[in-house]
Amino acid sequence: MNYMNKSIEELHELLKSGEVTSKELIEESLKLSHEVEEKYNAFVTILDEAKETEVTDNLLSGIPYGLKDNYSTKGVLSTGSSNTLKDYVPFFNATAVEKLNKAGAVYVNKTAMDEFGMGGTGTTCHTGNVLNPWDKTRMCAGSSSGSACAVAAGVYPYATGSDTGDSIRKPAAYCGIVGYKPTYGMISRYGLFPFASSLDHLGVLTRSVKDAAIVVDEMKGIDKNDMTTWDSGYIHLKDSLNGEVRGKKVCFIKEICDLSNYENPSKELKEHLENYYKTLEVCRELGMEVEEVSVDKTLLNALASVYVVISCAEATSNMSNLTGIIFGPRSKGFDNWIDMVKDYRTKGFSSLIKRRFVIGSYVLQSQNQERYFRNAQRVRRLLVDAWKDIFKKYDAVILPVGSGPAKKFDADNDTLDEGTTILEEHLQIGNFGGFPSITIPNGFIDELPVGINITGNCYNDETVLNIAYAIESALPFKGQIAKEAIKHGL
Repeated sequence: MNYMNKSIEELHELLKSGEVTSKELIEESLKLSHEVEEKYNAFVTILDEAKETEVTDNLLSGIPYGLKDNYSTKGVLSTGSSNTLKDYVPFFNATAVEKLNKAGAVYVNKTAMDEFGMGGTGTTCHTGNVLNPWDKTRMCAGSSSGSACAVAAGVYPYATGSDTGDSIRKPAAYCGIVGYKPTYGMISRYGLFPFASSLDHLGVLTRSVKDAAIVVDEMKGIDKNDMTTWDSGYIHLKDSLNGEVRGKKVCFIKEICDLSNYENPSKELKEHLENYYKTLEVCRELGMEVEEVSVDKTLLNALASVYVVISCAEATSNMSNLTGIIFGPRSKGFDNWIDMVKDYRTKGFSSLIKRRFVIGSYVLQSQNQERYFRNAQRVRRLLVDAWKDIFKKYDAVILPVGSGPAKKFDADNDTLDEGTTILEEHLQIGNFGGFPSITIPNGFIDELPVGINITGNCYNDETVLNIAYAIESALPFKGQIAKEAIKHGL
């Protein structure tokens, strides 16, 4: 019997009843891990030596899951999917890993990702491209590509991720699953390989909103090792899910959702927005008030540029310790440390990472800071303030994710279609403001999944998840497994 396509609660009941053991679940998940790795290239490391844990009243106990490879794991290879750390084995666990260990959860693999989280395609992993389990010719998006692929293929009910711009939420949409990043600081980032510290969030990818709530309930909490964490002990995500949303007020943004804003819209974009507006009608049927709001398009057009400037600047600073001297494969045959570092960084980083470091270094130069970095910070504040104004009246903003289903690998991955840039990049506002944000499946276009996103004000995670839960319950896409995976008997 295939157990890994079940929910966390279902697996817990089976474990408690004795119908299945933790060891059997782990063995099944490991078998699926090897099959998915062969077909979709989703992992950096598979832990065949993973051991069962005691089944307790904790819902996660005894159940296998996947860890994104930028989470530090004591004694287990943690590469960030980069050649610069291809042999790095940490001596400590990330706080989030410690919390899941305490819950009795068992990680069975480390999932592949865009190098150090810098990419949205799943094509810059040092182990190669991660393929989409719905269609192997298409991307999973990134950077949490391996986690999204594995959950969608039914390897386990959940995997961890990190989200700096949309790195949990867009892969979730492309793979037909749920992706949730909570309010900034709800989950400790201690032990996460940092990309852009003011934007980085930890979170989870699952096949249902309830599973996302269950996992984050265990991962969250204040941590002395991360000064940005806060006491979320009063927030109980799973217990808050009652599906009662009558009277909630949600909105959509005209400049993003109105088809008339797009010249020569593709068939995929038209169908995507049609699906989206149908779901807004479902929201009304559930008793929510749904209204259109407007945001200055000039401000929205600055989104992508602001993200590039700030994220690259912070990445350049955060990764200055990657020299090949402290850790990583040290370059040999050089008489001085400067040449050693040059060789290590030139050979170790992909071209995309190097371009981002060049941008980051440029905007941080003293003569350029005011024009680029500080202006980007000012526009970030304007964007966050615009969303904060929306949240004074509305409980959440509901928007389509991207301009359609997953992109093909043979598309131009390095450039954005100017006509749909805002549609593709608006999830970054959730990182600019630290807002809780969740993506859920919203149907199909040409048998490929698409998603919608629900974002609310900081600390209102319970409301955001309950709205997502109500919509999910009214739609027929909860718990779905990718069709390619099903076809191959996974």
